[in-house]
Amino acid sequence: MNYIKSIIIIFICCLTVGLDNIVYGANLNDTNVAINGKIVDARNNKGIGSVDITLMGSNIGTISNSDGCFSLTCPVVSVGKVSFSIKGYSTVTVPLDSLRKGGNIIRLDRQAVELSEVVVYGEDPVKIVEEAIKKIPANYSLSNDLLSVFYRETIKKGRRFVGVSEAAIDVYKTPYNKREITGDRVQIERGRRLVSQKSNDTIAVKIVGGPNLAVCVDFVKNADVLFSENELSDYEFKMKNPELIDDRLQYVIDFRPKVQREYAQFRGSLYIDRELLAFTRAEFEIDPSDKAKMTAAVLHKKPRGLRFNPQKIDFVVSYKQVNGKTYLNYIQNVMRFKCDMKRRLFSSAYTAYTEMVVVNREEGTETRITRKDAFQPRQIFYDLVDQYWDEDYWSDYNIIEPTESLEHAVEKLKKNGKTISMQ
Repeated sequence: MNYIKSIIIIFICCLTVGLDNIVYGANLNDTNVAINGKIVDARNNKGIGSVDITLMGSNIGTISNSDGCFSLTCPVVSVGKVSFSIKGYSTVTVPLDSLRKGGNIIRLDRQAVELSEVVVYGEDPVKIVEEAIKKIPANYSLSNDLLSVFYRETIKKGRRFVGVSEAAIDVYKTPYNKREITGDRVQIERGRRLVSQKSNDTIAVKIVGGPNLAVCVDFVKNADVLFSENELSDYEFKMKNPELIDDRLQYVIDFRPKVQREYAQFRGSLYIDRELLAFTRAEFEIDPSDKAKMTAAVLHKKPRGLRFNPQKIDFVVSYKQVNGKTYLNYIQNVMRFKCDMKRRLFSSAYTAYTEMVVVNREEGTETRITRKDAFQPRQIFYDLVDQYWDEDYWSDYNIIEPTESLEHAVEKLKKNGKTISMQ
């Protein structure tokens, strides 16, 4: 069963004025210290977004925002080093005790990969993907793990923010020895929302999304996301130039469907660790060639007379290697679409941007998320979080720092009023 074919019955998010979402961090107390700074390109001093930041020797981490800014909360007694890594740059490690509470500037150098053509193009991409699938039980966790995840979703109408929601969630993962998500569950710990009150910002449609992304888009564990071994023949694979992630050489393999199905399909790139044959990253999109299939894949419900026109739907899923095992680390989803009512001359363009990062991980946990407490497929995330916003809301949590533009948007939305309603 293909992921696109089944995604709607798995998780649904309500979009009204925007979509719903949440944010998380490691819930820490007053024995912790927050280290703040900015990560920049060493050549041009431009901020680098989505940099993976990890307190080495622990499961604590976060990522930088699109401006390159970050905040990492660590126990005061922590020792060791902090690692800064991202695809295309050399990994930098800095002693924790050398970092100040604020004003740290971390410079990353671009990293070139020099490899002979024979090595780059002499391997069979289909065989590499097959072997990576077979080695999933060896490369990924075989225990029950509880992930602490920070999740944020923002909605733009044109260039203007009209909705921000975020939450702390727990994600329960069963072992990776089977590529299925039965038993994996998500639980909302706390969250908040802030949405425009302007009536012309509001559209009442239900589209895929929400906190269950952490379960459903984990393509290593969920064979329905991209392809199983039996579906590889439906795709065309092409070897690309290798890249480095965390200073480890990666196969880069493009894929696109060569057999048309009745449902929408994906195309994109896979990153596979050359030594371990472990999937470390995937960048993919819903094939936009058939808008009808694309719409069916993401639209669950809309008002009569409203036209929903998806433009682009992208995903990034990345994993991180720790002590010989590979764990889910980061998910990003960008959905661009237009909506208008029949007989209207102009349509409105919306962008829903979702990020979630694993900020802590408890391996071999005995703590389970019960069905009663789990986020349900038919629940609307927006209805489950508070309408509350202040600077200290996340205090000791590890979060994704808001960008400058998002901070300005929040101030504007707060000025529009404190009561938010859904239609």
